[in-house]
Amino acid sequence: MSDLTASASAVTPPPGCPAHQPGAIRLSGLQYQQTPSELYRALRREHGAVAPVLLDGDIPAWLVLGYSEVSYVTRHDELFARDSRRWNQWASIPADWPLLPFVGYQPSVLFTEGAEHQRRAGVISDALEAVDQFELGYNCRRIADELIDGFAGSGQTELMSAYAHALPMRAVVQMCGMPAHGTDTDDLVEDLRMSLDASEGDDPVAAYARVGERLQQLVVDKRVAPGPDIISRMVSHPARLADEEIVQDLISVIAAAQQPTANWIGNTLRRLLTDDRFALNVSGGRLSVGHALNEVLWLETPTQNFIGRWADRDVQLGGRHIKAGDCLVLGFAAANTDPQIWPEGHVGAEGNSSHLSFSNGEHRCPYPAPQLADVMARTAVEALLERLPDLMLAVEPEELTWRPSIWMRGLTTLPVSFTPVSH
Repeated sequence: MSDLTASASAVTPPPGCPAHQPGAIRLSGLQYQQTPSELYRALRREHGAVAPVLLDGDIPAWLVLGYSEVSYVTRHDELFARDSRRWNQWASIPADWPLLPFVGYQPSVLFTEGAEHQRRAGVISDALEAVDQFELGYNCRRIADELIDGFAGSGQTELMSAYAHALPMRAVVQMCGMPAHGTDTDDLVEDLRMSLDASEGDDPVAAYARVGERLQQLVVDKRVAPGPDIISRMVSHPARLADEEIVQDLISVIAAAQQPTANWIGNTLRRLLTDDRFALNVSGGRLSVGHALNEVLWLETPTQNFIGRWADRDVQLGGRHIKAGDCLVLGFAAANTDPQIWPEGHVGAEGNSSHLSFSNGEHRCPYPAPQLADVMARTAVEALLERLPDLMLAVEPEELTWRPSIWMRGLTTLPVSFTPVSH
């Protein structure tokens, strides 16, 4: 993985590539990982709202940076479809390509279209809608207190692993009817992380296979012994999804609920610990935790890029000629901070929830998934601030580092200190 220079150096793909464009940028490198907003600004200046980029292995694609352009793509499924089998680059994709878990076609709600997508998404929405949000909030507070009890007496901890990732993981597995504790559950969550946000040395393809096997067994178990949980409701739904369909859709639901929510919590806590204006507005009551979480979705959305959409036909977008089969990466982070919609630079104006962090259109996060994620994140932040009111960052802000991912925006660690308290 090569570093991206400060000038966003260009790389020329081989002649004949569908996205053969001068100035295509590799979406990799340490600078991109730590300061992607600078890259987005450079790409906008050079290319406008739609920029040519290179994925792992120098596979060409388009990064959609503009708010209006991302909104247009997500509203027009007939032009920019989700079925990745349309991709004109499959002949160049190796079997061990690290992004295969994102783009390799699966019989999942993520890749379905039209009436079939409505059927599959309807099952997920019905299963999630039956989740009692007050009960979820109560369970999340109990989980938060248990986690905080584990480190409150020490006066220090690392919040990403001990809290931000642990809380939504335990909440999600409980909603799915899985045991909250145990090696089996921990292994499943780790494999989900590897398959969707791989670090150096991980094998995301193997991890994804293990996730499928574990969930397949869970679906079989729930057909025999159903309970008041998401999996049981999907199994018994009148749409009568096949086991394979349920497994694939469960992967989408669990992954979307755990990893982005964890980073949403972590990104909010980072701002509270490093941004005096932000922290004072929250502590002084001028900004509720809910509004703070909303502002973070604008400024530092956990899902910064999403792959993707595939052009169903030749089409114009943002002044670019997109060829049939071209891949489009949806730049949610870039779109949310688009200066065209924030001309005064007041990104994340209080009360404005029209960000694209949960996507848009038919393939947006199904109702009520965003509300459930908000319950988990808000409870996590409120409980921590209440239990440890003098929480402080244990390192200098510039020492914090981001996970090496172009897709998710989340810290590697968030070390903190506080006055030890007994429970």
